[in-house]
Amino acid sequence: MNDAGEGMSKREGSNGKSAESRPVPGDGGRADRAERDANGGAPGRASAHESGSPVNGKRPSGERLRIIIADPDPLARRVIRDSLHLDGGFIVAAEAKDGVEAVELALHYRPELVLMEVGMPGLDGIGACREITSKAPQVRVVMFSVPQDRDVEIRALRAGAGGFLSKNADIEAVARALRSVATGEAAVSRALTNHLVELLRTTAENGSGMRPVKSPLTTREWEVLDLICAGNSTREISGKLFLSEDTVYSHTKSILRKLGVHSRVEAVAVAGLLRQPKLG
Repeated sequence: MNDAGEGMSKREGSNGKSAESRPVPGDGGRADRAERDANGGAPGRASAHESGSPVNGKRPSGERLRIIIADPDPLARRVIRDSLHLDGGFIVAAEAKDGVEAVELALHYRPELVLMEVGMPGLDGIGACREITSKAPQVRVVMFSVPQDRDVEIRALRAGAGGFLSKNADIEAVARALRSVATGEAAVSRALTNHLVELLRTTAENGSGMRPVKSPLTTREWEVLDLICAGNSTREISGKLFLSEDTVYSHTKSILRKLGVHSRVEAVAVAGLLRQPKLG
């Protein structure tokens, strides 16, 4: 793991003018215009080398990576965009100001990377990350925020994020982390790495906290069930997962129904059976 500390319906091009960034079905020139903006307005269609498309199935060394920046703050988007442009290793394909738009743009442009703020309006960054990685697994999402929260970082990784960066990090560290995630590595801080190692060390031998590969429960329902197994009340689960108590209650009912049980105690017992490794 590498050590790393770091919608908009209209996107500003490098010439200072705004260009509509929301994808229009059938608009084959939209991605080309985004790439021309990122290249300083250079005319002509981007080559495979510039656009991020593999040549003969292989990615040329030193090739620029296409990225979408998702942050509700237009100033933050501009600073990141300009910094990545100066780095020379990235093409900013589009920018998003909210989570829904981030998902739309990621599915439209299919870039190598999405750098997304956790606190996105509408659909939060973690929810947007989960949608992107499930619908376009080849797109790697890197979350970033300040200040960092350990529980939020873990939730982001569970949602499919390839890394979690701090906005306090210098742009050189961010660029290195983004390149490492694009090659399939994970980019997290040393503090989070140590925390994950400690979680593994403290995982009970009976598999408590472990989740089966195939399960009728969703990721969120397993998060709720894990806390139920740890003895947390509905109110405590609500606080730890940043959910309303009504939402936790709804998830709990769904868990009981899917597991075919009638109480939390029975749900804990069935969870233990599901977590047991299958031999043969």
